[in-house]
Amino acid sequence: MTMTSTLDAELSCDAFLGGKLHLWQPRKGYRAGVDPVLLAASVAAKAGQSVLDLGCGVGAAALCVATRVEGVSVTGVERQEDYAALARRNGLDVVCADISTLPSDFRQLQFDHVIANPPYFDRSASTVAQDQGRETAMGEATPLSEWVEVAAKRLKPKGYMHFIHRIERLPDLLGALPRVMGSVQVLPITPRVNRRAELVIMRARKEGRAAFELFSPHILHCGERHEIDAESYTPETKAILRDGAPLTF
Repeated sequence: MTMTSTLDAELSCDAFLGGKLHLWQPRKGYRAGVDPVLLAASVAAKAGQSVLDLGCGVGAAALCVATRVEGVSVTGVERQEDYAALARRNGLDVVCADISTLPSDFRQLQFDHVIANPPYFDRSASTVAQDQGRETAMGEATPLSEWVEVAAKRLKPKGYMHFIHRIERLPDLLGALPRVMGSVQVLPITPRVNRRAELVIMRARKEGRAAFELFSPHILHCGERHEIDAESYTPETKAILRDGAPLTF
């Protein structure tokens, strides 16, 4: 007979990438969804490369990369101790720290890819979440510009940063890029055809010199409106979420 602890009763073990990955996460509070999977799919990592996930939560984005690309080394930074503990339980090497106060030895490290799914909401213009874990994950406490600065510093020369954020924050993302970052690529993400984009993935390369590129939106769902209470992902989105396919720019 298997005994379930009180702690485990407050958790769920959820399948990602069609069951190729399972993650422990809180039943209440912030729960990983589609966004970190899309972010992970945008990372063109190769075997032998390293990936750093800033604000990793339970490790969804980093572990999706590692599941999709064999031989990739993944590391996370997470400020909330309980989420960092879950990320470790899920199999991720995690440093529990705020991105603005990383340990000195960690600040000596650099990575081939740095990914981030920062808090989306400016709390000067939105309502604070009741659950503390969800509030820390969703409410912007550290300025977005600092996320971008830290990501750039932790990149190896010619490395790539990848951010997913609300579309209205794209000007802030672009404006925060230091001069060392170039080859900027922007992929809007829209829920349906003929709908305004709600999310954006920004990719930039350290010491990159290619011209700026704005791509046609990636469309999440089939049809112009939600008509039935059933999954309606486009074949491309379904392949990303269920099969671990890459999200190509």
